[in-house]
Amino acid sequence: MTRGLIAALVAAAPLAAQERATDAGTAARSGAVFDAYAFGAGFAFRHVVEWTVPVALSQRVGSRLVLDLATAYARASAATATSGTLEISGLTDTDLRATWAAVPGHLVLVLAAALPTGRREVPASAVPLLSALATDLLGFTTSSFGSGGGAAGGFATAIGLGTRWAGGVAASYRWHASYTPVAGSGTLEPGGEARVRVGVEGPVWRGGYLRGAVTYDASGADTLNGGARSITGDRLLASLGLNLPAGRASLGLYAYDAVRFRPRAYNSTNLNAIQVPRGNLLALGARLERPLSPALRLAPHVEFRHELAGPSTGRLALLGWLVRPGVDVRYRVSAAATLVGRAEAGFGRVADNGASVGLVGPRAVLAAEWAR
Repeated sequence: MTRGLIAALVAAAPLAAQERATDAGTAARSGAVFDAYAFGAGFAFRHVVEWTVPVALSQRVGSRLVLDLATAYARASAATATSGTLEISGLTDTDLRATWAAVPGHLVLVLAAALPTGRREVPASAVPLLSALATDLLGFTTSSFGSGGGAAGGFATAIGLGTRWAGGVAASYRWHASYTPVAGSGTLEPGGEARVRVGVEGPVWRGGYLRGAVTYDASGADTLNGGARSITGDRLLASLGLNLPAGRASLGLYAYDAVRFRPRAYNSTNLNAIQVPRGNLLALGARLERPLSPALRLAPHVEFRHELAGPSTGRLALLGWLVRPGVDVRYRVSAAATLVGRAEAGFGRVADNGASVGLVGPRAVLAAEWAR
């Protein structure tokens, strides 16, 4: 599925921002996203290209209930050094979410479901391509073309911290249905996933605003064919964002560090389980948003990513780094419609059998938003 919808199921955002007006409202967004990378000589991939057409709908029902739907069509291809061209395309799963302000301003309840409208199995030849799409360093828009579906539930609550600051706590649990991920591989039973998030936010010196959060993720073992098991270590994500006034513009600075620990679920059942490697992804970014007119806003930005990976013991090795400068443009066509454009150019290096090769690639987004 496209990145970020279920992953942000119960993010500890300010609950005041989640409250809805009493009038019913509808919002829709769609467009096209182009991601591509070309790699240096000798790498397994010569290039990887992906197109995504996302569709998102949101409907407010009264003053407390919000219903959201998101899905996408995606097509990806890669030219390899030894296996020719690899391709995969189709719909992704469809995410449904209901957000209920049980106690407005204090408690939000969330129920979500992933409908298996995407591909429930892929040919074995497409696995290398899917592995490239799922790499956090590259950040492709669509990292998965489907699963067996699932369901999730959670809550978020907020409290005041003094007169100007606020804190939030959120928790969720997600269940995954079994499916056959690769043709002929047998049935996969994914483990459940539990998530807890704690965040704080408030004003700082000279008109700035600071947000910080820590998220802890833990999941059960995945079981294939009722026997072979794969286990993933717990994950910890720490993020920090600072917004500062800069004349007529607004400057945003952010950083996040995502750590995947060594699997800890060792027992008689998991003794011979496959271990997902440890990892660490660090990202730093800046964004300067400036209005050029009442209808037009321009936002140049840049992000740096640095990813490490390694076995259960010993030091982590550099998987790669990436710098991605770009610019966003928002143009309000009318009171209800907005056009959004983004152009980025990424460059960096990625590990290759003890050495590294260069990579370069563009990203382009053109989307339309409508709300009433």
